[in-house]
Amino acid sequence: MPISPKSASLRAREICALAPIVPVLVVKDIAHARPLAEALVAGGLPALEVTLRTPAALDVIAEMARVKGGVVGAGTLLTPQDVRDARAAGATFGVSPGATDALLEACEAEGLPLLPGAATASEAMRLLARGYDMLKFFPAGAAGGADMLKSWASPLPQISFCPTGGVNLANASTYLSLANVACAGGSWVAPSALIAQGRWDEIETLARNASQLER
Repeated sequence: MPISPKSASLRAREICALAPIVPVLVVKDIAHARPLAEALVAGGLPALEVTLRTPAALDVIAEMARVKGGVVGAGTLLTPQDVRDARAAGATFGVSPGATDALLEACEAEGLPLLPGAATASEAMRLLARGYDMLKFFPAGAAGGADMLKSWASPLPQISFCPTGGVNLANASTYLSLANVACAGGSWVAPSALIAQGRWDEIETLARNASQLER
């Protein structure tokens, strides 16, 4: 069923409210999908962004979507076909590094709530004019970090952000302390080395620590 930009942003806000950190996941092996999702959900991070950066990504989304308590989304959506594929795999939300009209239209047509990316005030304003007020700020570190978001809070009070890119345990609290930050995206809670070695207990511990960050 199609979704309006305002409804999409409302759903994105609900997802961002689930936990302070949304894990950004690059998963190469389908066998890692379920235990990884279970570890993250058990650690208190239910919203999972699986990036479409590996051949296994769509299968990983499908497998993670079966994990109780998980809310699985697809990241790095670039094209309308990405949107259709992600939706068919079971993604319940999408994340994009930026936003094109074609991508926004595809997400709205497919009923896939989108967290569209913005790195400048003009990009954020354009998305707000369309009806999106819950955005991804990417690449957060390279685009000005917490100082940039803080400077946007007064002129763009309607917009909330999920900063991603360069966010880590050391600086996450700085982002989360800002009034216009709903949550942050980070890959440190699921390091590739720990995934490859199946060290799910350690990933669960990282997730639990991240879930306890104040915002």
